[in-house]
Amino acid sequence: MEIYELSKSFPQAERYSLTDQIRRASRSVSGQIAEGFRRRKYEAAFINKMNEAEGEAAETQVWLEYSVKCEYLSQEDGIRLHRKYDQIIGKLVNMGNNPSKWILLTSKKE
Repeated sequence: MEIYELSKSFPQAERYSLTDQIRRASRSVSGQIAEGFRRRKYEAAFINKMNEAEGEAAETQVWLEYSVKCEYLSQEDGIRLHRKYDQIIGKLVNMGNNPSKWILLTSKKE
């Protein structure tokens, strides 16, 4: 939500490019996590969604870097948000590498 709020001040000329991209990528992170959590009955599906979320988080970091370089975001905000996404990515990597903590155990009927 913070990225959405900050991106409101981006120039009108960026509406359909950088503004749209950074909003889409940042929103997709939580969407991928939610979808993965709902699919946690299936380890491969869960891991895939955590990997997708990780990719979207990394993409968000790239758009943050562009936003700072274009002077649409302050360097302080860019660094702070980039670091937050580093933390998110670390958690996503951990979840994808250690899915047993998150996967629902299903009983097999014989």
